[in-house]
Amino acid sequence: MAINALLMDILDNVVTTVEEVKKGSSVIFMKNQKEESIIAMEDVPFCHKIAIKEIDEGSEVVKYGNPIGVATARVDSGWWVSHLNIRSVERDYDSEYRLRR
Repeated sequence: MAINALLMDILDNVVTTVEEVKKGSSVIFMKNQKEESIIAMEDVPFCHKIAIKEIDEGSEVVKYGNPIGVATARVDSGWWVSHLNIRSVERDYDSEYRLRR
């Protein structure tokens, strides 16, 4: 089967779909140069996130190796990660920018 999701960083607990994924189909991605797969538990639109491991309520959602939000409800592997179960976390972009200079 063809890869239909991307893992951006080894620390991530979500992958991003590169095509629409239907409930019950395989979500295939590369991890450590090895093909991995999980089953989609619901339809997930193109360019959206799917949990690849359990994310407990209150835990960080990690993409690009960094937290992008906090789960507002438990999200099991294979479920769509969206505005319905994650909230963004505020970031201090000015401080982050100064650290990179």
